[in-house]
Amino acid sequence: MTGIDIPKIAQSAPSPAYVVDLGRLRHNLAILDQVQQRSGAKILMALKEFSMWSTFPLISQTLHGVCASSPWEARLGREEFGREVHSFAAAFKESDVVELLGISNHLVFNSFNQLERFRPLWEKEQGRVSIGLRVNPEHSEGHTAIYDPCAPTSRLGIPVAEFEGRSLSGVEGLHFHTLCEQLFEPLERTARVFEEKFGTYLQGMKWLNLGGGHHITREGYDIDGLVELVKYFRGKYGVDVYLEPGEAIAIGTGVLVSEVLDVVHNQMDVAILDVSATCHMPDILEMPYRPDITGGFAANEKPYTYRLGGPSCLAGDVIGDWSFEQPLKPGDRLVFEDMSHYTMVKTTTFNGIQHPHICTFEPVTSQLQVVRSFGYQDFKAKLS
Repeated sequence: MTGIDIPKIAQSAPSPAYVVDLGRLRHNLAILDQVQQRSGAKILMALKEFSMWSTFPLISQTLHGVCASSPWEARLGREEFGREVHSFAAAFKESDVVELLGISNHLVFNSFNQLERFRPLWEKEQGRVSIGLRVNPEHSEGHTAIYDPCAPTSRLGIPVAEFEGRSLSGVEGLHFHTLCEQLFEPLERTARVFEEKFGTYLQGMKWLNLGGGHHITREGYDIDGLVELVKYFRGKYGVDVYLEPGEAIAIGTGVLVSEVLDVVHNQMDVAILDVSATCHMPDILEMPYRPDITGGFAANEKPYTYRLGGPSCLAGDVIGDWSFEQPLKPGDRLVFEDMSHYTMVKTTTFNGIQHPHICTFEPVTSQLQVVRSFGYQDFKAKLS
């Protein structure tokens, strides 16, 4: 999965720890840069997916900027990434708009109500900040409703019916984001529907943002198709085209190192780890999602099957069932794969459980570096 020497890292890294492979990160960035060079697209990093800002000096050499979902994310992008900042949220407070206008290059509104309510603020910044609208093509390609922006009654994006009789004065771009960890074909179908519904409004615009959810760096992605799609919109409408591939930047770059704390038995063997689904891997409970484990197999495939769970008091803090060649015992290390995206950004300190260390691995030198460790004061500082 990565260039990490997983057996070595499993023993040498502190536990729990996220370890990001800088070599694999460079590999993903090279693929994304090929897309940029061939298509003319400008690729942004979605901070909601991966905000490990110690890696920003590396990533900013390739990508054009970041997309932010809040003033805090936008500020992080401005301070640490240093390139373009594109901001969007389902709704803004007036204070959010004031702050974002000072640090953003693009500001995208989710409704005509907010566009007009804050017009006196953003019109003062025209020429420096480009204003856009997020649209909803009402075309679902998602398989999990909680992650489908085009699900019925979705609050995300403006349906085409809302455009009737509305002024687009000052609006310079359109943005849609409808996918979640998908290959090219769903984007191709969505883009076709988008153009049918919104193509007339794209005339005269300066840019089009195709949003995120594109697994561009995953094996099997039709990069040629993406390149041609970007070229099509750039050529037909004369717009800059932005992509926010999100997890594509961090796919396969990291692992989560854990340790077995205890093994108990209640109708089956249960291994309790120092990592938690609810605290450290919440997509397991939300999606639901099942990560791979190095040396782990499907339940009952190998001689020893265990239910893996976290140390929290939540009864449902269950990671899943796996089988192993050898029995598990306290002190054994288990390594969860592909644990960079949507992990660190979603962690909590529920129950005061130890937050994983954040580390990097440099395959050129085989050096493991602990970038950040967390202590009691980090937990206390979140409370009052």
